[in-house]
Amino acid sequence: MMSARLRLLLSDLIRLWKQGIAIVALLTCGISTFVMSTTTLRSLEASRDHYYSHYRFAHLWATLVRAPDSLLEQIRDIPGVTRASGRIVRQAILDFPDSPEPITARLVSIEIPRVSPNPNLSHQDNNKTLEFHQELDDLVLRQGRLPRVGSLTEAVVSELFAQAHQLRIGDTLLANLGGKQQRIEVVGIGLSPDSIYVVQPGLLLSDNRLYGILWLPRENLEAAWNMEGAWNHLAVELENESDRYKIQSQIDQLLAPYGGTGSIDRDDQESHARVRDELNELRTMAFLAPAIFLSVTVFLIHMVFSRWIMQQRERIATLRAFGYRTHEITWDVLQVVSVWIAAGVLLGSLVGLQLARWLSELYKAFFRFPEVFHLPFGWQWILTVALGAIVATLGAWSGLRQIIKLPPALAMHSGAMPSTNTRWLAHWTQSSKLSAALSPTLRLVLLRALSNPWLTSLSILGVALGIALLILSSFFEATIDRVLEHQFSQSQHFDFQLAFDESRSPSAIHEISQWTGVQRVEAFRSVPVQLQHGASRERLAILGLDHDAQLFALLDQNNVAYPTNSTNGLIITNKLAEKLNVRRGDRIDVQVLEGEQLRFSLTVDQVFENYTGPAAFVDRATLHQLLREGERASGAYLTIDPIHQNLVYQQIKDSPFICGALNRQATLANFRDLLGKSTGWMRFINAIFAALIMLGVAYNSALITFSERARDLATLRVLGYRKNEVLRILLLELLAITLLAIPIGIPLGYTFAYGMISALDSDSHRLPLVIDPHTIAYALSVVALATALCCGLVARMATQLDIVSVLKVRE
Repeated sequence: MMSARLRLLLSDLIRLWKQGIAIVALLTCGISTFVMSTTTLRSLEASRDHYYSHYRFAHLWATLVRAPDSLLEQIRDIPGVTRASGRIVRQAILDFPDSPEPITARLVSIEIPRVSPNPNLSHQDNNKTLEFHQELDDLVLRQGRLPRVGSLTEAVVSELFAQAHQLRIGDTLLANLGGKQQRIEVVGIGLSPDSIYVVQPGLLLSDNRLYGILWLPRENLEAAWNMEGAWNHLAVELENESDRYKIQSQIDQLLAPYGGTGSIDRDDQESHARVRDELNELRTMAFLAPAIFLSVTVFLIHMVFSRWIMQQRERIATLRAFGYRTHEITWDVLQVVSVWIAAGVLLGSLVGLQLARWLSELYKAFFRFPEVFHLPFGWQWILTVALGAIVATLGAWSGLRQIIKLPPALAMHSGAMPSTNTRWLAHWTQSSKLSAALSPTLRLVLLRALSNPWLTSLSILGVALGIALLILSSFFEATIDRVLEHQFSQSQHFDFQLAFDESRSPSAIHEISQWTGVQRVEAFRSVPVQLQHGASRERLAILGLDHDAQLFALLDQNNVAYPTNSTNGLIITNKLAEKLNVRRGDRIDVQVLEGEQLRFSLTVDQVFENYTGPAAFVDRATLHQLLREGERASGAYLTIDPIHQNLVYQQIKDSPFICGALNRQATLANFRDLLGKSTGWMRFINAIFAALIMLGVAYNSALITFSERARDLATLRVLGYRKNEVLRILLLELLAITLLAIPIGIPLGYTFAYGMISALDSDSHRLPLVIDPHTIAYALSVVALATALCCGLVARMATQLDIVSVLKVRE
């Protein structure tokens, strides 16, 4: 037979099923967000680390003009170097029959192994010989095969690029290789650990339709760019990463005569840095946003439990009067709480794990790993689940402890004992002039709210936290819109940005200006440099702009322009100023990383706040003087006539000296599409969770408020108040709590949002905090809907109120 305690537990769970569902929903939302984020982070990190280790991701890279193959042996002889690989890496324009736009590709040489085991050597020596011919940043074939030895027309294409163009094995495309159009056959689709995140230089996000990677036989690139027996890109594997600074110095000395621009380690490698920043942001999101959600959830559960326990006062006091001991009563109450917590923890974990699996698949649109590992269990979220359960239990215990302290005779009173504060309020409502101006209904509402300010404050704070979560879940869209508007509409006014294969004379700019359909052309000069101030260093490219530039404007976050012709010094972003620890007027040492590698110093004339990473600008004429060169251009910005758009596209494809093209409108459309895919569902999930939490708060507040006021409402009915008057008192109390919560919840929501923006600040970007009216409108709409639903619920319960049973003395 079922024991009496079990029957009591089931009776309580059935009687309190509404409160139970709301509490389980709150706990599910809080836990699932944390489980989802931390599990996704662990899975992506494990997938990345496995990829790096199994496909020999290098530790150092270097770019140069041209070096002989014999130099590789000198690099391999450096103590601490285990492997070194020299490649030819170039950029080229591709021509797709189904796409009129010029498409940029990064061309990477691959070598088909030609070394066979030597029968005169031991197995160990053979492995050592083959080891030096084994590629670093190895190619992972997903489909097809490698190009055949000696083939000059076959290539392996990066997987995301192939998917964007629906390329299949056997398809062909045209590539402008060294000024000559060459037909390339796709024989494989692959990946490489040095290109997990493929992004065109100068962009923040990838565009897999307009930028991709082609791996071609080395003989092909040697013939196209006259690089026989030479290479221009180095990858190095180290025995111990702690020795990298000493090894970098030796490598830089060896490469300097060959146009080396200085070696970089993993922290500065483009793909790794992007993946690292994304994972750091995910780590921030994995702890900050769920921590806010879970903290608010735990607080609300604490509030609900405390008030629910207070409702059980008469029952607990009766049990104590009949001789039940304190630990027995406590156990009975905590059993109900434990069932709710267990259900919330279980559902939250299951929902979070499922969302984590879905989120890991979503990241494949950005990061491409050979394998994605799903690691569901980690100490972080297990600890958080346990912590949430403990705090929720403590919430119930804190309310229980207050009742146990009361004498049974006092606790068994059906209503609260009038306190001095309550009597003072009653006197004030009768004598105050302000109170006299209020209607009797409003005076009753005011008296009920002020008679227990602690519970009223908790209700207001609970709704305010729900509003704050709604703002936190929805503000990001307006922030991204502000960044895109600033970057692509206010700052950039060109249609195309062209990159040259090397710095060119003014004749190249003149040639482009004569193209049919080109309206305006502005040149720019880009020079790789190392900036140093004290012990702080930063490598980047200084951009030299014309003094009358109109197609690319330097704007701060308030869209204030900085003309380059007003200074002979540097104009730098605030992000760069922070990294170098400089202010306006400070001097920065500049070392040029190309040509003669000149050294000079420049004054920081302007520091402006914008939304990109570290960047430095200078007047182009000043840059020419510093480089001791005539007028040169690294690329050009241009605007075109839409009528001749396809003709301009073709002229770009046919140009022998253009190796890269960026379409501003296409890039903007791609950004919006990627952001919509990557953040849209996340915003939707967070919005759903925030709305559920808001609804749960309002729902529980309504249930508890009705339970606490049921006897008072029945008494008012007996005293002659009509049903609609009694209902008006209760609904006005709920509306007053919501209205008072709004001015608290909105600032609190933007405080949460500011914390999120600050935590997401990275080397590649800085996001603004945008207070958008639509965000407020969304939050208030959800609050209004939740309040309306709860008012309807309360109205239904009030109309079904049994006056006789409520006013009975409970025994």
